[in-house]
Amino acid sequence: MALRIMFFALMALGLVGFGTVAWISTRPPPPPPAALAPPPPAKIAVLTASHPLRAGSLLKPEDLTAKEIPVTDRRPDMSADTADARRALSGAMVRRSLSVGEAVRTGDVMRPGDHGFLAAVLQPGMSAVTVAVDATTGAAGLIWPGDHVDLILTQTIQDSALPVGRRVAAETVLSNVRVIAIDQQLVQGAEANGNDTQARTVTLEVTEGQCERVSVATRLGALSLAVRSADAPPPGDEPKPAPNTTWAVDVSPALGAERPAPAQNTIHIYQGSADAKEFKF
Repeated sequence: MALRIMFFALMALGLVGFGTVAWISTRPPPPPPAALAPPPPAKIAVLTASHPLRAGSLLKPEDLTAKEIPVTDRRPDMSADTADARRALSGAMVRRSLSVGEAVRTGDVMRPGDHGFLAAVLQPGMSAVTVAVDATTGAAGLIWPGDHVDLILTQTIQDSALPVGRRVAAETVLSNVRVIAIDQQLVQGAEANGNDTQARTVTLEVTEGQCERVSVATRLGALSLAVRSADAPPPGDEPKPAPNTTWAVDVSPALGAERPAPAQNTIHIYQGSADAKEFKF
């Protein structure tokens, strides 16, 4: 009897073991461990064109934008997005047209100070003339190479015979001319001897006749610059404005007002029975 019980127990254990093995064999194999994803490639920000740039234009801060590219894709002639790189490219001339997002390479620009820069910037038949301005007359340092400006002359006429309102006058000497350089170093923001109160220089692109007008204007009075709108028609396409002079009396009508007659005081002097004598002062 004991042998029979033991026999059935062994059979039961065998069936349990066989069933366990059969169940395990029917389960799908576990998925292999996930492979570790490779780290993302290192990137660097380089300077690119923020909008289409045509050949011959002068770079302004808003013409440049940063674009991230893999470090492995960077070429030696690409400029990293740094403050020094942006400053160095400001005022540089684009030698070939660039599309949006295209990297600005060293060979694509001619920087201020490069040999032949000034001659390359000038349009055929145009000349360069330099005028001195201070921080106020130079539009508070907000003018950049490539901007178009009006050159305004303000002069004081030393003639005491003229009415007060006709002794100071302003007129536009040049209209819609292109700025091609700022300061002696042709870089916006440069300061002579570190003193920002000294006169700065602005170099303008002018015709031969305009160059002579500027030469005379520098001897007559103070010159100041007025920045033109970016939507202004290019030079030559806009109608030529009629000569116009703004006098001091046009700005302040008080200078042309008639002066009131001076008040007079009267005194009567009596001597004895004689008639009184009248004195006015």
